[in-house]
Amino acid sequence: MFIENLIRKLKNNPDYKWESAYSFRDLLGITSVRLVQLTRGLLLKPFLKQSSGFVFLGSNVKVQHAYQLSAGKNLILEDNVSINALSANGIILGDDVSIARDGILFCTGIIAQKGTGITIGNRTGISARVYLAGQGGITIGNDVIFGPNVQVFSENHNYADQEKMIKEQGVTKNPVIIGNNCWIGAGATILAGVIIGDGCVVAAGSVVTKSVPANSIVAGVPAKVLKNR
Repeated sequence: MFIENLIRKLKNNPDYKWESAYSFRDLLGITSVRLVQLTRGLLLKPFLKQSSGFVFLGSNVKVQHAYQLSAGKNLILEDNVSINALSANGIILGDDVSIARDGILFCTGIIAQKGTGITIGNRTGISARVYLAGQGGITIGNDVIFGPNVQVFSENHNYADQEKMIKEQGVTKNPVIIGNNCWIGAGATILAGVIIGDGCVVAAGSVVTKSVPANSIVAGVPAKVLKNR
């Protein structure tokens, strides 16, 4: 099938194949949407810091400080994605990264405290309504799966001094690192300073407050290691 072969070439994956059959009407709908997204992406590409391939842009996508956004091949930003790349290191997206609808990526919370940035590796898929707060830095590896409504924070407010308002006590920035080949389940929250090793599974709804060894399965509030893969 032509479209399947085209995707195989774009992904540079000779083993890629569709496991389901599609009607001509299905394929026409899929193709027309992607063509419209590709046209929008062509308008954004000149403003990016770097882009080495196609950019597919859904409707109502907002990219602020695009000159600090680097993209690899075949970037997909679905409807209503909001990106603000203002930061020391910017936002770096690898090859074949997709960010589903209503996702939010930002790196600087308040102008007085410039943030660090966000890096997402190759072939990583981010599901709907993700919230990535990269003030202290977020690094996500290759081949990572994010379920919907995942939140990742890399900054905390200081609050020890009872003589001052919390908002006047500044913040502490701690980077978050998520390794390769991880699955972060729907609704999970990952807090500042956490390192999640390669091959981990984080169960839906978990709140990860401490670092997780490679190949662990964690769940709960706060999340605990249940077993190894």
